[in-house]
This record gives sequence, structure tokens and C-alpha cells, in this order.
Amino acid sequence: MSVIFYHDAEQKELAERSMKIIEATSKRTIQTKILPAGIFYDAEDYHQKYILQQHPWLVDKIDLDTMNVEEMNNSYVAARLNGYIAGYGTPANFEQELPSLKLSEEVANYVRRQVASGRRYDC
Repeated sequence: MSVIFYHDAEQKELAERSMKIIEATSKRTIQTKILPAGIFYDAEDYHQKYILQQHPWLVDKIDLDTMNVEEMNNSYVAARLNGYIAGYGTPANFEQELPSLKLSEEVANYVRRQVASGRRYDC
């Protein structure tokens, strides 16, 4: 099961509208719940960008310090790469976003291979 948390009426309406669009085109029943956001607690340090941390070469190449939890938590690039490496995103999504990530060609090619592999990790 997955959940979409909302903070206000506008977010709730957007989530409900998106669900209706997906349900209209999907053959499966959507199990996602739409719930109000409550108190949020950060996961333990070792969970932060967990999938990305399983690729130490990549972490090193984007110049992140896995011991600096605040840096890992606040890095937009780390968040995006963690999602792509975990299998959440398509090659087309990655190529579209690539210019804003400012990655070297070597790093971009590594991520391309990971995304193209089709592996999906559930955390």
C-alpha cells in the first residue's frame, strides 16, 4: 500500500484528481490512500538515501559525505539520484531532468545504465 499525504485542501483535491485519472486508465484497483499529513519524523541516519548509499562510487563522484546526515538529507541531487537508482523514473524522465542535476558525463552514464536495467528496489 502507498499513501499520499496532504497539508491543505488544494493538495487533497490535486491528489484525488490524480487518482481518478490513474484509475480511469488502469486495469488494476489503485490501493493508494490519501490522508492528512501529521507529524513527520526523520528516519534513522542509516536509512537516509539508503539505495544511493549502496552505490559508493556514485556517492563519491557526486562529492557527498555519507557520514554527514544533514548533507545527505538536504541534497536535492542525492534525493533525485536515490529515486532513479531505486527504479523510480524512466530513462526519458532522467534525460529531461539531467541538465538541472549538473552531473558529469561519467556519472550520467552510470545512472543511465542503472535506470535502463529496470531494477526496482522497495525500501
